[in-house]
Amino acid sequence: MKIGAQRRLVSKVKRVLILVMMVAGIVTLFFGCERSAKTESSNLPTPETDPLAQPKSLQQVGAPVEMTREKIPADNPQTPEKVSLGQRLFLDPRLSIDGTVSCSTCHDPKLAFTDRRPTSFGVKGRVGQRNAPTVLNALYNKTQFWDGRVNTLEEQAALPIVNAVEMGQPNLDAAVAQIAAVEEYQQAFRVVFGRSPNGPDLLRAIASYERTQLSFDSPFDHFIAGEKNAIDDSAKRGWELFNNQARCNKCHALTETTRDVTNLIDNDFHNIGIGIIRHNVVALARQAEQLIKTGDTAAIDRAAIQSDMSALGRFLITKQEKDIASFKTPNIRNVLVTGPYFHDGSQETLWDVIDHYNKGDGLQNPYLDGDIQPLALTESDIDDLVAFMASLTSPNYKEQGEAELARQRVLSRTTRPQRDTARAFGPKPSQPAPPK
Repeated sequence: MKIGAQRRLVSKVKRVLILVMMVAGIVTLFFGCERSAKTESSNLPTPETDPLAQPKSLQQVGAPVEMTREKIPADNPQTPEKVSLGQRLFLDPRLSIDGTVSCSTCHDPKLAFTDRRPTSFGVKGRVGQRNAPTVLNALYNKTQFWDGRVNTLEEQAALPIVNAVEMGQPNLDAAVAQIAAVEEYQQAFRVVFGRSPNGPDLLRAIASYERTQLSFDSPFDHFIAGEKNAIDDSAKRGWELFNNQARCNKCHALTETTRDVTNLIDNDFHNIGIGIIRHNVVALARQAEQLIKTGDTAAIDRAAIQSDMSALGRFLITKQEKDIASFKTPNIRNVLVTGPYFHDGSQETLWDVIDHYNKGDGLQNPYLDGDIQPLALTESDIDDLVAFMASLTSPNYKEQGEAELARQRVLSRTTRPQRDTARAFGPKPSQPAPPK
C-alpha cells in the first residue's frame, strides 16, 4: 500500500474511533447507562456525520435531568453501542424501498432535524400532507405525530418505514431484510442485542438514538437561570405577552397559571383554525368513520399522510367530534429554525403565525378551540413575541437562527398574508354550531 493511501486509512480509522468514543462518553454522561457485556463499541459501524447529528450532552442549562432519565423505558435502556447503531440506521436510506429516503431525509440534523419544507417528500418524489416536526426534544412528548396516534418513539419509528409516501416498504420485515443483507449490520445487531437484525430491535435502536437529541442551553434558558441580560428587553416583553395578552399560555404552558419553562407545551390537541375552509372536514369526518372503526394503525397512518383526511387531525384517532381538525401542541424550542409552521406547513414566518392568532382566525369553523379570540396585538407587540421565540434557539443553531430571523423580518415588512388589523381589534365573532 502506498504511503498516501496508508495515511488516509489511518486518518479514517482515527476519525471513526474518536466518534465512537464521543458517543460512548456523551451517552454515559447523558443517562449513566449500562454498557453491553458483549464487545466494545469500536467494532460497531459508525457513520462519520455532521456534529449536529451526534448525541447531545445532558449538561445544558435548562435541561431537565430527572425528567430526561425518566423518559427512558425500562425495556429499552440506553447503551453507547445501541445509540451508535440507531444513529447509523437513522441516517441510512437503505431502510427505504428504493434506497433514496432515510429518517434524516425529513429530519435532517443540519436543519434542526426537520426538512424546512411545508410538507415532506418521500420515495419517488411523493409528497405527504403534513409538516415534518423536529426530532429535537421529541423524547419528552407524551404522544408522537401531529395527531398523537402513537405514544412511544419506538412506535413512531415504524410507521414512516411502511408508509407508501414516505419510505415505501410493504412491511417492516422488508426493511429488516435490506439491512440484514449488510454484514456490518449483522455484526452490530449481534453486539447490541445478541441476535440477528429484526424489526423490534431496529426500532429500539432508532428510538434510543432519538432520545439523545435534546436541545436546551438557549438564551432564554440562561435568562430563567438568573442571567438577566441573556435576552434583550424586547424578548422579555415578549415572554410576558406570551403568558398574558397573547394567550399563548393557553396551549404552551402546564396550566394557565403555571408557566412551563422546559417544553412549553400542554400535551394536548387543539383546533386553531388551520385548513378548515380549504377542506370540508364534516364530510371528511363521515368518510373517515368506517376507516377508524377498523382500528388499523397502518391504514390510519396512510390516511393521515396520503389523503385529505389528514385535515381531520386527532379525530382520526379518537372518533370524537370535538377533536375534528385538532392537532398536537408542538414544542416551540428552536421554532425559529424549524419552519414553515403548523401541521400543514402553511405559514412561512413567525409573523404570519402570530397574525393568524391575532385575528382570532376561525370563521366558519364550528370546532374552533374556545380559547381562540382576537388579541389586539400591535406591531411592536408582535415583534416582541418573535424576539422571545427567537431566544429559544439553542447554540447549535445560533448562526442559522440569526440568518433566518433576518430573512423573516424582511418578509414581514412586505408580505403579511394573514394580517387583518380590523379583526384583530374587533370583537370575537360568533361561532357556528356543529352540523347535525
